Amino acid sequence: MSVSYNKLWKLLIDKNMSKTDLRVKADIGTATLAKLGKNKHVSMDVLIKICAVLKCNISEIVDVVPAEVY
Repeated sequence: MSVSYNKLWKLLIDKNMSKTDLRVKADIGTATLAKLGKNKHVSMDVLIKICAVLKCNISEIVDVVPAEVY
């Protein structure tokens, strides 16, 4: 299974907030922001910090994408 943070990027656009603004306000590192940009797994603590800044639930920023079966 993988994750997609497309909802997060759309929410940032809706809130007129840049990725840098989010990084500073949520107190997350540039490496973590890069992981988010590449749809890599990040800790639950990071997701909670982001949700606190954006005043949203985790389901509003991340989707779990099931692996394709061949």
